[in-house]
Amino acid sequence: MQTIMTEKLELLAQLMTEKLGERAKRVVNACGEVTVVVSAADYLAVAAELRDDPALHFEQLIDLTGVDYSSYAGEDQGGRFAASVHLLSVKNNYRLRLKVFAEDESFPVLASLCEIWPSANWFEREAFDLFGILFSGHPDLRRILTDYGFVGYPFRKDFPISGYVEMRYDQELGRVVYQPVSIEPRENTPRIVRDENYGNVGHG
Repeated sequence: MQTIMTEKLELLAQLMTEKLGERAKRVVNACGEVTVVVSAADYLAVAAELRDDPALHFEQLIDLTGVDYSSYAGEDQGGRFAASVHLLSVKNNYRLRLKVFAEDESFPVLASLCEIWPSANWFEREAFDLFGILFSGHPDLRRILTDYGFVGYPFRKDFPISGYVEMRYDQELGRVVYQPVSIEPRENTPRIVRDENYGNVGHG
């Protein structure tokens, strides 16, 4: 069974290389999955081909998330912000990760996949809300998990743990108000509690 799976992944990686050619900046077969990295300029066209080519037929987008590589300088580095898309071909029994890096880390923008896979809608809204990645062509790009008045993008590596603002209900005003965070930063040091005879067992 393991041999069959390995052969299938190798076949998919080879297929990606053949079909996408130079548009595939990198094809990686590791950890039981195939990842193909494309440029932001080729992202939309490659996605359409992955769906429409009968040999590929990735008819389902099952997940999309943002990634913040920050200053990480591993071999996968192609920029700071990326979208990682997980695709499924029921017809051919393939799973694939499609990855694309935004070209401008100060204002990350990628094309929306909503017209190709409608299921991308809420996933792209999550990536926008949590990572600040904009998706050009998205029909309704609004925050989806945080509040409308939320400041910043909480899954970015440089976002403070305590955030920037906090909200509370003001009795006098009769409404929710926002104010600067009042929690003082603190260092959490684990406290280890041991029985006073700990370590003396067996020493009589």
